Amino acid sequence: MSYGHPGHTDQSGGAVLRRSLELVLARLELALESSGRARDAACLVAVSKWHGPSQILLAAEHWRKLGGRPVFGENYVQEALAKQAALTEGDPARQCLMDWHFTGRAQSNKARFLAGRFGLIHTLDSLTLARNLQRCLEKSSHRQKALVQVNIGREKTKAGVEPGELEPFMRALRDFNRIDILGLMCMPPYAEEAEAGRPYFIRLRQMRDRMEELLGIKLPHLSMGMSHDFEIAVAEGATLVRVGTDIFGPRPPA
Repeated sequence: MSYGHPGHTDQSGGAVLRRSLELVLARLELALESSGRARDAACLVAVSKWHGPSQILLAAEHWRKLGGRPVFGENYVQEALAKQAALTEGDPARQCLMDWHFTGRAQSNKARFLAGRFGLIHTLDSLTLARNLQRCLEKSSHRQKALVQVNIGREKTKAGVEPGELEPFMRALRDFNRIDILGLMCMPPYAEEAEAGRPYFIRLRQMRDRMEELLGIKLPHLSMGMSHDFEIAVAEGATLVRVGTDIFGPRPPA
């Protein structure tokens, strides 16, 4: 997939996007306030997969006007790199005005495209991927920040480290000195009721606390919560919430 110059979103669509972003940021602020947490205790990651550079640019510009630093999450490596290239075409400084996170399934054979291209990888879940990232990072001056994805619901259709394997996996990651592990990420089984996610969010937080205790390390981040349930996740300690549909709308037609 390739993208040309980002161009402009039409006026009506742009207004909807701006309003949607404002509403999500307001929901996040209210969730933090209701939980007795500081306003900067959790960060929004706007999941922009399938949405083009013009929409990302519009969201970024409005986000900055509201006083925040835009963070975009992408699920597909090639799509993300094409958007990054399109957004910096003719204006390389744009790359410094937003952050990119990788929030999709991270395939080990794509490590060379991931290493150093994203401020944070949310989905590290195999030693093969870690090994490949390490090799790529050793060839450059880069380090890579990452979260370990936990298959919190033990679902066969989802990636992630099994909960019972988390401790040995975290210990093994110590061998990769170019990768900085900053916390855990999860995707609970989907349920219509947002409250259904709470037990999984609690469990991930408890697992994080246990890993800190056992391994003597700091794991400041919990990436959990999406459009329909991120308020619950914030109440249970999320520091990164991944919201796509409530900002950019439904997936565009192919």
